Amino acid sequence: MCVQSQFNQDPIAALFLEFNCLRGEPMPEQPEIFRPYLHVATFCEKVLQEGDGVNSIIRMIDRFTVQGPSEEMQPVLLQFMLYISFKSGFMRGKQKVSIRPKSPRGEDLPSMDIPVLFEGDDDRGPAIVIPLGWTANEEGVFWWDLYVNDVLVTRMPLRVVYQQMRMPIPGS
Repeated sequence: MCVQSQFNQDPIAALFLEFNCLRGEPMPEQPEIFRPYLHVATFCEKVLQEGDGVNSIIRMIDRFTVQGPSEEMQPVLLQFMLYISFKSGFMRGKQKVSIRPKSPRGEDLPSMDIPVLFEGDDDRGPAIVIPLGWTANEEGVFWWDLYVNDVLVTRMPLRVVYQQMRMPIPGS
């Protein structure tokens, strides 16, 4: 706790004390110190998992262009991969990784919870490869929120664009 009696006339010490106290309150703990480090989180067409443990991300995706004959977009099945890679940092043991997508209107879509084992050195960590067959019902930006143990790690945007196809008129 920082109190007036701890303050002295040394400007360096005063600066140090100002940065290390918060209105006379004790320093807040740093609970996020044991979070893993996010290495990669992306959508892609394919992930090659080589025998030597190296993964190759093929054709990263952040947008789908959907075409159809009607003015309004109809539900369409999109197939792609979700690749997530962490570095363990101080994180150890089995943890819950959650992917929680939201529609362009902010509605929660079905989420996924995945148990993931964090082990090894600080600079090593798990990679998650998820093949997805996902139905898009509307166009716009879908935000896919990534959590570890219910703490938001990052957000990934995925845009769906709809274009109406013009049908050729016979005889013109």
